[in-house]
Amino acid sequence: MKKRNFMRWGWTVMLSCSLLAAGCGSGQEALPSAGNSPSQATESTLEKAKKQGFVTVGFANEKPYAYATPDGKLTGEAVEVARAVLSKMGINEMNGVLTEFGSLIPGLVAKRFDIITAGMYITPARAKEVAFANPEYSIGEALAVKKGNPLELRSYQDIAANPKAKIAVMSGAIEMEYLEKSGVKKDQMVLVPDQPSAIAALQAGRADAITMTGPSLQAVLESAKDSNVERVMDFVQPVIDGQSIRGYGAAAFRKEDEEFVKAYNEELKKLNDSGELLKILEPFGFTEQELPGDKTAEELSTQ
Repeated sequence: MKKRNFMRWGWTVMLSCSLLAAGCGSGQEALPSAGNSPSQATESTLEKAKKQGFVTVGFANEKPYAYATPDGKLTGEAVEVARAVLSKMGINEMNGVLTEFGSLIPGLVAKRFDIITAGMYITPARAKEVAFANPEYSIGEALAVKKGNPLELRSYQDIAANPKAKIAVMSGAIEMEYLEKSGVKKDQMVLVPDQPSAIAALQAGRADAITMTGPSLQAVLESAKDSNVERVMDFVQPVIDGQSIRGYGAAAFRKEDEEFVKAYNEELKKLNDSGELLKILEPFGFTEQELPGDKTAEELSTQ
């Protein structure tokens, strides 16, 4: 197991053997912990973190949620939200453990780390294994059109209702299925190979709209820097097969760490109420459309 110390936040990125070679184990080797004396055995995770001044977090190296930069700094939407929340709780440093996404929950349960900061969606199945904090972001689909939205397209249903409307979508993307199930005809879809090609189709007039997930679309628009193209900020999310497709991401804790989750939620709410949460999210391609609203982990864990 290789260890690299990062100077700024004391990041320690632990590269599990499952990332180094196939078939060399589950990557759940024990993480050396600070202080295993009998006097510390009864400390809660939160008490221990406050006493030490740091906590260990698991991440999966996935942009824009959590990733290590070339100079060794751990960052990303989930990391920066956790950093802000934890600092307000008096925990000013984090150690990062790099883990395959599928091994994050097993690693948390095995106490390789104390929190998952990977932008993990809250689902009922996952909630049976871990305790989620309340969501810090939500992600759904998004739409971009020519400036002024001349065809007044604010949903996939609006596109379906206008036979002349064309929408550019990446070939093979899940949005193709969402569009079809929303009533959009195949001849209304302009299939493109990638995101730049989608916005090029819109700019050239070959499409009246383009669609992809919110952060992806935001990143494309920022790269294009075209004042004649705009995001539809009042876009209505599609409901597919009776279910909302919007996902909600959050930090995850061990089931027994209820005290930690409660304290974390209190500070997260303060960030959201003050508008600071949005400021943290924006550099990673999130907008007010990606705020979590009033959804709670409890509600999302039982849907």
